[in-house]
Amino acid sequence: MAVANSLNFSRAAEQLRLTQPAVSHQISSLEDELGVKLFNRTSRSVRLTQAGYLYTQYAGEILRLFNVSRGRVRAANDEQQRILGVGCRNTLELRLLSTAMARLRAEDAGFVPSFRVVPHDSLENLLLDGEIQIMPTFKENSPRRAVYRELSLCPVVAAVAESDPIAAKPSVSAGELAQVRRLAVSRPNAAPRQVISVQNSLIAGRDPGDIIFCEGIEIQSAIVAAGFAAAILTDVPGIREPGVAYVPVEDTEAVSYGAAYMADELSPLLRRLMAILGEYANARGQN
Repeated sequence: MAVANSLNFSRAAEQLRLTQPAVSHQISSLEDELGVKLFNRTSRSVRLTQAGYLYTQYAGEILRLFNVSRGRVRAANDEQQRILGVGCRNTLELRLLSTAMARLRAEDAGFVPSFRVVPHDSLENLLLDGEIQIMPTFKENSPRRAVYRELSLCPVVAAVAESDPIAAKPSVSAGELAQVRRLAVSRPNAAPRQVISVQNSLIAGRDPGDIIFCEGIEIQSAIVAAGFAAAILTDVPGIREPGVAYVPVEDTEAVSYGAAYMADELSPLLRRLMAILGEYANARGQN
């Protein structure tokens, strides 16, 4: 189109910021592909052939569509960059994230959240693949290639119904927990080692009928709230449910709980979300 408009290879090359031989080569390649001559060239002039006139009609439309598609793709890419992907392991974490997202939206309404609730191992893959930008996690379970930022140190607690005698205690020992008839326990890969250590010590030698195996923390919490059993949990932000007391377990270490993200994904939006999560995580007493 540049040559057709100027009818001069040198001026077209200057306009396109290419060399004149490069422009001549591209025109020759196009003519070979089409199987027709587009220009009549002499040492003094350049003229469009009949086929050249016909092709300019299509070439103009091709350029128009190219420019439209390029603009739309760039716009879509800019919009994609305003989608904040957040992953979590359970709906209790989702509750905390939703609260933080609501506050972030009040500050910056120009983004769209994308929530994923999947098992921890799947979350790690989504983070590494860039499908999510942040995932809550315990430090010991944080993906090695990701950056981990601690949000809170969380105690190991015994979750019991508020009607249970243990609920009134400021703390509880492993010996006292051993007297609890039933325990709602989680899968080993669903909790930090501090929790699993206490949990394993309590179920050792216990009758199978006194152990309720749970697929997730939501099920544990429901069983505890209904008064069927006690559970050993990490008191992470957002975990607390009505009707349940969370009593610290003596002689246990607090668990580092935070969020993981990839270093190259730390946008100003994600940085602000991390700050909000940190504020909420350290505001004890949230339910």
